[in-house]
Amino acid sequence: MIHLKNSAQITAMKDAGRITGEALLAARDAVKPGVSTYELDLVIRRYIERCGATPTFLGYGGFPASACISINDEVIHGIPSRDRILREGDIVKIDTGATYHGYVGDSARTLPVGRVSEEAERLMRVTRDSFWAGVEQLKAGNRLGDIGHAIDALVVANGFSTVRRYVGHGIGTDMHEPPDVPNYGTPGRGIRLCAGMTLAIEPMVNAGGFEVRELPDGWTVKTMDGSLSAHYENTVALTSDGVLILTQVEPGF
Repeated sequence: MIHLKNSAQITAMKDAGRITGEALLAARDAVKPGVSTYELDLVIRRYIERCGATPTFLGYGGFPASACISINDEVIHGIPSRDRILREGDIVKIDTGATYHGYVGDSARTLPVGRVSEEAERLMRVTRDSFWAGVEQLKAGNRLGDIGHAIDALVVANGFSTVRRYVGHGIGTDMHEPPDVPNYGTPGRGIRLCAGMTLAIEPMVNAGGFEVRELPDGWTVKTMDGSLSAHYENTVALTSDGVLILTQVEPGF
């Protein structure tokens, strides 16, 4: 069942979203060569807890950290470690969430470590742009497939591929609520969009093929062909007045 939110509930979700977005900003400021993914996770956890919130990811399904931190060909769900050190030219995906007064924010960014290749820059840009292409279709009366189609069409037009095994989702008092929000789809198909929907829209885009594989740790997902991957996510709300981006606290980020 899809849980539609009223204005008071969406206001509560804004607070969780703001904390989530600010935690990502804190992590962005800490990203540089020589830093471990464990240190990044600690920055995020400390920020969320200082705000009086709870790191949603910590312990979720047994996940051992406050953020999923994935490097280069790792798509999602990378486990932070003291042994994973960022190097010049890497791209790092940071995905985190904060629970505040019972509501959840969920957001992800892909960040450059120092100077990165032109391909990496373009991949990050297209992934971010595909999110916004999807958001443009988030209108009452449209269908869920309109969002996924817009994302995938932009990705494919730029020579990249959209991960299909993992998708976005509804969000509210739980991190994962119905409906699933695929990053591909057929226009005019799927459930009808309406005010009160709160979704985590999160394109995952590969420089090579869309196939992925899960590592033996049971969490980390990599591209099958070893190509770079990028991830961009925000928690959004569809209201009678339009779309609210609940986890973006700095324009352009």
